[in-house]
Amino acid sequence: MSQSGLGKSTLVNTLFKSQVSRKSSGWNREEKIPKTVEIKAIGHVIEEGGVKMKLTVIDTPGFGDQINNENCWEPIEKYINEQYEKFLKEEVNIARKKRIPDTRVHCCLYFISPTGHSLRPLDLEFMKHLSKVVNIIPVIAKADTMTLEEKTEFKQRVRKELEVNGIEFYPQKEFDEDLEDKTENDKIRQESMPFAVVGSDKEYQVNGKRILGRKTPWGVIEVENLNHCEFALLRDFVIRTHLQDLKEVTHNIHYETYRAKRLNDNGGLPPVTTETEENHESNL
Repeated sequence: MSQSGLGKSTLVNTLFKSQVSRKSSGWNREEKIPKTVEIKAIGHVIEEGGVKMKLTVIDTPGFGDQINNENCWEPIEKYINEQYEKFLKEEVNIARKKRIPDTRVHCCLYFISPTGHSLRPLDLEFMKHLSKVVNIIPVIAKADTMTLEEKTEFKQRVRKELEVNGIEFYPQKEFDEDLEDKTENDKIRQESMPFAVVGSDKEYQVNGKRILGRKTPWGVIEVENLNHCEFALLRDFVIRTHLQDLKEVTHNIHYETYRAKRLNDNGGLPPVTTETEENHESNL
């Protein structure tokens, strides 16, 4: 999620067209995701190591574009909580399903404008609210607009500002399970975050290979080339190395917090059950 024009929908396209999903994708090469005007879920089956998995990306409209941006995070927070509520109603159902449909949001990619200066007050306010209910992963959008030095400095500044403002992004320090976990996650927290990415759903021919990229007057920026941007790092982080942990932190921390509060507010009684939607395996 982000203000308009930072390329959220393009990154969704890139994610589905990148190597992690290109083989199994029924996605039309020419198909475009239109400009997002409402919160919507886009489902896609990806194949990883011979295992098929349904990935659902929730695309949000650009926010922060209005004259008055007060509480503009509320519709997104409401959407996240509604998914917890659906899961809770199924969970407390006496005749509950063997496998509860899971539409909970496991991760929120927060797009930061590549200003090279500092975070907007709105960014800080938004992440402060959302980090209490969902795993936040900050991402610098359109990173090709900055030099390597500017990018490194900006990443350091963003990390510092998040720390000073007490905003916990994923992977949260307090949930490191052991020393190995802590060492690996410290490296991510201190070096990778926020991921500086370039999104593109256009393919070009480079050295005889078709690649996803962005054409500039001085050449093609290769989206999946780590020397050009960190898209591949972000994709692997979310879809390969940390997917299960994102789901566990969602279930054990964010959902449990919601569940405890909800049952407490209800005097310990479970909410009334209603029908839920189709099962989604992982929701970003």
